[in-house]
Amino acid sequence: MARKLVVAIVLVIVAAATATADYVRPKPRKILDFPWKRRSSSEPQQVHISLAGDKHMRITWITDDANSPSVVEYGTSPGKYTSLNRGESTSYIYLLYISGQIHHTVIGPLEDDTVYFYRCGGEGPEFKLKTPPSKFPITFAIAGDLGQTGWTASTLDHIGQCSHDMFLLPGDISYANYQQHLWDTFGELVQPLASARPWMVVEGNHEKEIIPFFKEGFQAYNSRWKMPYVESGSNSNLYYSFEVAGVHVIMLGSYAEYDEDSDQYSWLKADLLKVDRNKTPWLIVLFHAPWYNSNKAHHGEGNHMKAVMEPLLHAARVDIVLTGHVHAYERSKRINNGRSDPCGTVHLTIGDGGNSEGLAEKYLNPQPEWSAFREASFGHGELNIVNETHAFWSWHRNDDDEPVKSDQVWITSVVGSGCLAEGKHEFS
Repeated sequence: MARKLVVAIVLVIVAAATATADYVRPKPRKILDFPWKRRSSSEPQQVHISLAGDKHMRITWITDDANSPSVVEYGTSPGKYTSLNRGESTSYIYLLYISGQIHHTVIGPLEDDTVYFYRCGGEGPEFKLKTPPSKFPITFAIAGDLGQTGWTASTLDHIGQCSHDMFLLPGDISYANYQQHLWDTFGELVQPLASARPWMVVEGNHEKEIIPFFKEGFQAYNSRWKMPYVESGSNSNLYYSFEVAGVHVIMLGSYAEYDEDSDQYSWLKADLLKVDRNKTPWLIVLFHAPWYNSNKAHHGEGNHMKAVMEPLLHAARVDIVLTGHVHAYERSKRINNGRSDPCGTVHLTIGDGGNSEGLAEKYLNPQPEWSAFREASFGHGELNIVNETHAFWSWHRNDDDEPVKSDQVWITSVVGSGCLAEGKHEFS
C-alpha cells in the first residue's frame, strides 16, 4: 500500500512538472542558400516600396545595367499603365564589391486603400501594391533583427499570412555584416512582401559597417533603403517620421547623435511639436536599442538615449515604443522613468525576427514590476489600430513553423485614457 502511494505521488509530481515546464525554445537555423539565377542585366531585382510623403510611394529596385532607366509605369488595372514617373539612381563601391544600379522613383499622387499594378525600368515582371487606408482600422506587422535564416523565412511566411497594411522594422535588417552580397540576397528574399506593402525601416547596429579611417558607416543602408527623411524635415536617412491613417510614426536613430545639442534631438522636438492629435490620435516611436529590457543581453545599452529623449516622448504622450536589438520578445506595462505610470508608454521589444545569432534566453530575475510578458522565441508582432482610442496587439511565436499567438493585449491610447490634456501642458 505504501509503495503504491509513493508511486502515485511520483506520478503526480512528474505530471505537475510536465504541466509547468518552460517552453522549449527553438535553436538557430542555418543561413538560407540562394542559388544563382540567370537574368537580363536590365531586369528589376530586389524590389521594395516605402512611403514618400502624403499619397506618394517610393519604388526601389536594382539592375545590373547601369544605363537602365529609373522609370515606373503604373495603373489600377493589370497591364494598363496610365501614369509614368521618372526617378534617380545611385551605386556604391565597398572594398572589392560594386553594387548594381539602385533606382529610386516616387510615384503618385495615389488613392488611399487602392491596388496598383506597376512595372520598373520599362520591362520585366509586373508587380502589385496596395496603398494604406486613410482612416482606421489599420494593421502594422512588426519584426526586428530579421537576417536571412530558416527562421527568417518562417517569420516572413507568417507575416505574409497576416492581412497587414504596412511592415515596420526597428533595425538590423540583412545581417550582411560587411559582406555586401548579402544585402542583395536579402533584397531577393523579402521582395515578395516588400514589393506589395510599404516597408518602413530604421537602422540597427548591424547596418553600421564602418571601417575606421577608410569607410563611413551606413553606406549600404542609405543607398538601398531610402526612407522619407527629406519629406519629414530631417537631414538624415537615419531618423524620420511619417503619417498614415491617423497614426504619427517616428523612426529614431539609436546610432545617430542624439544628445540635446544634436540635429536628431532638435528635429525630434520640432517633429513632436507638429503632431496634431486630432488628426493623428496615435503616436508611435521605433528605434533599435530598447530602453526597457529585463534580458541580460544588451542590458542597459539604451540608458543614455533614454535619459536624453524619454522626457520628450513622455511629455508628448507617446502611446507605444517598438524596438529590436535583443533577440527575444518583451512587453512592458505603461511606464515612464523606470516606473509604471498610467500615462506612460507601452514598450515592446521584438528583435526576434530570425537572425543567425540565436535567441537571448537569459533574463534578469526577479522579473521587474514593469515587465508584463517576456519570452525568448522567434516570431513577429501585429498591431491592429481599430479606432482613435483602442488598438489590439498580438505577438505570434514561430512554433513548429506555425504562427502561434502567445501574447495579446488591448491598448488604450492616451486620447482615450485622459492623459493627453496633462501632457500638452508639459510639452513645449
